[in-house]
Amino acid sequence: MFQLSATPQSALADDPVHIHVTGLPPSRVVTLKASLKDEKGNLFRSMAFYRANEVGEVDLEQAPAFGGDYMGVHPMGLFWSLKPERPFRRLLKQDVMNSPFWVTLDLYDSICFQDSATIQPKASQTVQRWFSGPGVQRKQIREGRVRGGLFLPPGEGPFPGVIDLFGGIGGLIEFRASLLASHGFAVLALAYFAYEDLPDKLQEVDLGYFEEAANLLLAHPKIQRPGIGVISVCKGAEIGLAMACYLKQVVATVCINGINASFEIPLRYGDLVVTPIRSAQERLQVHVSGAVRIRHCKGDPRDELHQQSVLPVEKARGWILFIVGESDECLDSKAYDEQAVDQLRSHGRSSGRMLAYPGAGHLLEPPYAPLCFASWNPGISRPLLWGGDPAAHAAAQEHAWGEIQQFFRQHLIKTRSKL
Repeated sequence: MFQLSATPQSALADDPVHIHVTGLPPSRVVTLKASLKDEKGNLFRSMAFYRANEVGEVDLEQAPAFGGDYMGVHPMGLFWSLKPERPFRRLLKQDVMNSPFWVTLDLYDSICFQDSATIQPKASQTVQRWFSGPGVQRKQIREGRVRGGLFLPPGEGPFPGVIDLFGGIGGLIEFRASLLASHGFAVLALAYFAYEDLPDKLQEVDLGYFEEAANLLLAHPKIQRPGIGVISVCKGAEIGLAMACYLKQVVATVCINGINASFEIPLRYGDLVVTPIRSAQERLQVHVSGAVRIRHCKGDPRDELHQQSVLPVEKARGWILFIVGESDECLDSKAYDEQAVDQLRSHGRSSGRMLAYPGAGHLLEPPYAPLCFASWNPGISRPLLWGGDPAAHAAAQEHAWGEIQQFFRQHLIKTRSKL
């Protein structure tokens, strides 16, 4: 009798799941499939082919897939290889508090491709992937100009405080903040355009808004003082780096695939205005998929013409962790972050460190999230190419997630460490 087990059946989205098949004839070839629908009804699917061992078992912690969406031993491969049925869709959890993603796992006792809808699986299991742990609380933030969602771990605290920034997609994205809160951090997922009464489009980066958010977070009775952290990606990473440079409240900053200069729109902080580097639209490249590669449209901050746009990272009071996907097709983020680290060192500072991941793309997210190779972005007529190899990207996400938490624990709990 074929049996398919997946444990735990209900867990956080960044927890691994152990998938195990028993009751097979020895050496039987089987297909395992995974599927889920997001909150908009978009379908994501994956599959892999396995061969049972001599006792009729397939244990994904040990057994190599020999085909399908990945090959080799990848215990969570069915999760990180999920692909959208309709192209250019990104898997994003919207409601992080009240509902999980439901992932259905199906077992077939032969090679079975995705379009074999008439064949019934021999066994099935459904697992729940939650984005907030027991006791995590969410508070809607509408104070002064600041808009966002504050996630607090269970308990009295005080907790290390973190501001979470995403990029050009706009709106309020909370899945990373809620997961970090599930691991003991108090996290403000901060919107800065295209949300409620904030501007529909980002015309300038007003650093005063982000300083207001930092002060609001530090004033909360459950937030540990004297400083906070920032986790940021893409345009958010550019802003996060600027926060590290100019705001004394920020003592630990994670910049994921960002740039070391003001880009495309001006940065303002009081009377200070940082002139942006403009993109070269004529360098746009169209990938065979139809998505646009904009990696080569960015100006080089090392160019003398752009020196006034480079962020003064040597002024940062805290620690900075740069995380880079070397197959990022949106930004040459490795080159930008190498420049930032060199700039720190040239001023005698050792407070910046870079983690570079070969094969990883632009959208590095918490573990087991599927690679989004390209997707639609608001206000752009073509999908944007993000890049990345699925297996390498998945390995990068898993490693970086642990490094991010360790970095914040080290530098937020010991904020008085000397640079």
